[in-house]
Amino acid sequence: MKWAVIVARTLVGLLFVWAGAAYFGKLMEQSAPPFEVGSALHHFDAAFTPTGYMDAVKVVELVGGLLLLSGRLTPLGVVVLMPVAVNIALFDLLLVRQFGFGVVLVVLLAFVAVGYRRYFAPFFVPDARIG
Repeated sequence: MKWAVIVARTLVGLLFVWAGAAYFGKLMEQSAPPFEVGSALHHFDAAFTPTGYMDAVKVVELVGGLLLLSGRLTPLGVVVLMPVAVNIALFDLLLVRQFGFGVVLVVLLAFVAVGYRRYFAPFFVPDARIG
């Protein structure tokens, strides 16, 4: 189990570091075809691209991926990347309308979280007290 978690952690970390670096390094030059004008994908792209929102998301991907790759602060890396992966999965399922890579990312991150479950256990205290 330990090696499977390390492999999943490394794979997810590499994917997010690559995605962040590719975005900022312009390693991928608009390889995606333009969206049909008026489509949900076009509106989504028009809303997020000019605002700088995607720049912030890519910084989060890069930092979270580096945390996973380093093996230090891995639970923090999972916490940082899981919302991004869920949003990618929702984009795939709701906008693209197909089972996409985002679902795979969520499953892999959940697997990594299970591997580090003792660090996530305090989040599941039913009667948490302040202080």
